[in-house]
Amino acid sequence: MEKRKKPKFKIGDTVVITMYGTVGKVTNVKWLDGMYVYEINKSEGLYMESSIQLLSEFDGHVMEKEHIDIEYRYLIGDLVQVKGYGADLFKVVGFRTEIWRYKEDAWEDVIYELSRVSDGEWLEAGEEELLLIADAESADTFIQKLGLLYLMNQKKKPLELQEPAAPFRMAEKEVLNEKKERKELIDGLLDLYNDYALLYEMFKDEEYGHIMKVIILKLRALVNNDEKRDGKRHV
Repeated sequence: MEKRKKPKFKIGDTVVITMYGTVGKVTNVKWLDGMYVYEINKSEGLYMESSIQLLSEFDGHVMEKEHIDIEYRYLIGDLVQVKGYGADLFKVVGFRTEIWRYKEDAWEDVIYELSRVSDGEWLEAGEEELLLIADAESADTFIQKLGLLYLMNQKKKPLELQEPAAPFRMAEKEVLNEKKERKELIDGLLDLYNDYALLYEMFKDEEYGHIMKVIILKLRALVNNDEKRDGKRHV
């Protein structure tokens, strides 16, 4: 049996892919069909010995490759607010990086693709426009606990009085149902506030503090609406 020859390159060698003039490191060596083939930079393609050369022995022109490290502040599934959209909540559904290069300037923009929780409206926003409300793991729980948060923004249907003889009784029933719903919403918001107050006390994370402020603003809005509504009823 013929003794297998040793591979020309080994894992860790810095080599040039001669047909492209690009530089990489050998990350795997395989024996296929009686020859060695090489994996470069953990890519899917494999290169024969004749197609690569040690960088130290290469005399041709090496193409420079720019390596860019992008740190994404938000990830898919995160729950965020967007500047200019009030208390509306959006979920991150995707993101991309736009790379800009000019003769005397260079920068990268990270663009996030968002979907509004209340109606699914699609929106694009830059990183500086977003504020994290809950990460992907806790986003659904956060929305569930808020419960009827967006219900108050929906238009209610007018009462259809089929019995003209008893309009006051039907209107009174509607008011009682509305008060019950609002009480459940307020109770849910208070429970949520207490949960995040405990988390804030334990971890001193400012994100928890921000969520507490959002809940307080919503509670104030509900109370103010109740006072205005009650004032109109008494007039």
